[in-house]
Amino acid sequence: MRGEMAMKISEIFYSIQGEGKLTGTPSVFVRTSGCNLRCTWCDTPYTSWSAEGEEISNGEIVERILLYPANHVVLTGGEPLIAPGVEELTRAIRTAGKHLTIETAATVWKDVVCDLASLSPKLDNSTPVDREGGRFARAHDEQRINLETIRHCMKLGDYQLKFVVDRPEDMIEIDDLLRQIGDVLPQDVFMMPQGVTAAALQAKDPWLVRLCLDRGFRYSPRLHILLFGNKRGT
Repeated sequence: MRGEMAMKISEIFYSIQGEGKLTGTPSVFVRTSGCNLRCTWCDTPYTSWSAEGEEISNGEIVERILLYPANHVVLTGGEPLIAPGVEELTRAIRTAGKHLTIETAATVWKDVVCDLASLSPKLDNSTPVDREGGRFARAHDEQRINLETIRHCMKLGDYQLKFVVDRPEDMIEIDDLLRQIGDVLPQDVFMMPQGVTAAALQAKDPWLVRLCLDRGFRYSPRLHILLFGNKRGT
């Protein structure tokens, strides 16, 4: 629509959800471009380290969503909650009758609506200490955890806390963070291996599954990588 606010979108595509409670669900993914964090292992650098995309209005985004035969929509990034006009976009998607998941690191709060808040607080393993000489490490570390925003997002409706786990000792940080957040049910916590190849993911399975069993957490594969590899549009 003429004069309508636009946001930078890196891609809109139709695939299956590869992570969390809705794994395997056919969904339209709307991936915004731009992020306030710089995870060292980021698997979508085209939305953060080198953000790229096209400016698209909310109305056109919804029109593109409606081209696909899916009841579920996933708003992801980058970090979708820093996108201009994201509040209005979430309401437009819901008005169109779609189930909406927002995938966010939960560092920034916006007055959005959704059916499932998929919250992925970034652990110490994400800090880019060595990448690009470590010039983003301090800013990343200062922003990566925001307890107040996490708690706000948990009240949006259904939620899941999804942690990218790289090594067994990450569990010390996860346990401490969950204690600080408070009132988190184990079945709403997902442990997801860090990696962008099937081999890397599966190498972590033996000890990561054991950690899930010990605490009652849920294991989350990265099904899209296992099926399609680490490529765009999946």
